[in-house]
Amino acid sequence: MPNSASLPDSPCLGFCTTALGDDVCKSCGRTFEEVCQWIIMTPEQKAATWERIRKNDWWDQQRKAKGL
Repeated sequence: MPNSASLPDSPCLGFCTTALGDDVCKSCGRTFEEVCQWIIMTPEQKAATWERIRKNDWWDQQRKAKGL
């Protein structure tokens, strides 16, 4: 698992399903609210979101599955 210094600014993987009505994006794992608020979230809020979506390597596995 990459460390936090090597993470991109946003967990977006370019296949957002919240735009299709999902409460949680099937690509990055963020909630609709997290996707909408990302640019105004504090570093602490972003870190908490990153921690949740990377739990059990889920985000990293989604990234690899999409060839990113």
